[in-house]
Amino acid sequence: MAKRKPITSGYDYMILIPVILLIGLGFVFVYSSSSHLAAHRLGDSYFYLKRQVLFCLLGFSLMLTAKHIPCTLYSRLVYPLLLISFSLLILLFIPGIGHKVGGATRWLRWGGFSFQPSELAKFSLAVYLAYSMSKKGSNMGSFSKGFLPHILIAGAFMLLIVLQPDLGTAVIMGCWFLIVLFVGGVKFTQLSLSIILSAPFVVWLIWSADYRLKRLWAFIHPWDDPQGVGFQIIHSFLAFGSGGIFGTGLGNSKQKLFYLPEPHTDFVFSIAAEELGFIGVIVIIILFGLLIMRGIKIALNATDLYSSYLALGLTCLIGLQVMVNMAVVMGLLPTKGLTLPFISYGGSSLVLNLLSIGILLSISSRT
Repeated sequence: MAKRKPITSGYDYMILIPVILLIGLGFVFVYSSSSHLAAHRLGDSYFYLKRQVLFCLLGFSLMLTAKHIPCTLYSRLVYPLLLISFSLLILLFIPGIGHKVGGATRWLRWGGFSFQPSELAKFSLAVYLAYSMSKKGSNMGSFSKGFLPHILIAGAFMLLIVLQPDLGTAVIMGCWFLIVLFVGGVKFTQLSLSIILSAPFVVWLIWSADYRLKRLWAFIHPWDDPQGVGFQIIHSFLAFGSGGIFGTGLGNSKQKLFYLPEPHTDFVFSIAAEELGFIGVIVIIILFGLLIMRGIKIALNATDLYSSYLALGLTCLIGLQVMVNMAVVMGLLPTKGLTLPFISYGGSSLVLNLLSIGILLSISSRT
């Protein structure tokens, strides 16, 4: 009996529509939250919006291209992707190449544009894990074949990210990594042991950096220093509280008026909550929920194990970033510089997330 070929279909609108709506909301709130800041700093209130539109066009081009490419192509590029990502992370530490902002060297800059190598590293690790786990199959339960090689490669990437320094991103990558390995068949005892062994190292990193201790203290007692370490999260609380049920209206946020620092990046969800209120927050959460649930459904329906792992890894990566960003701005986690996918201003994040959506669309169309 001949093997049945997978049915190729058009666009998966349960993925595409939420993404388009979230990007549309992103344009609205990037402009709303950044217009006064951009006018004051750069003399152009549309500066950040224009750049976000440019990043979106690039991301959509990659998304449409990825949609028509079989995802098996990425399995052939897995090691070049890892090498490129690792090399870019190393370039950050070369004087004159890595661009330092706020004491951290996380960006490579060419002309007027900057790129964050850690975003490409997340994508590369997702492709690598999908390829490696599908290849090892039942051997994933073995410590020497299923756990050790993956933890060594991911650990090397996370170490470079910690040295930037960017402990928050490294911890989030570690959590995502353990989730995907657990789904792939690595034993729970091995994953638990890795958490137990790495916890003292994380605690030491927090204890050895004064600014990390201050962030932790602001998370536990934000009102003890309202003009200092608690300033950012307190104004995020005020934004949520001011929004009420129906919000203050588009463009009417008060916290964006030089109260909430950098409101168009990490804390854009706070501005959305202030202007759209509780109803708007629920709508945004529903859109992300639909996207994540559909991504998991695509992973479950994929025609092969590699596609299934890849879809699950990319979906979990987006979903984890959404949950962490929302938890941070609502004071449920310590402050961490992490953007909200598709809504926050940020070129590297938007382009790579849209590429991930293109891969999900490609896998969905071949079920």
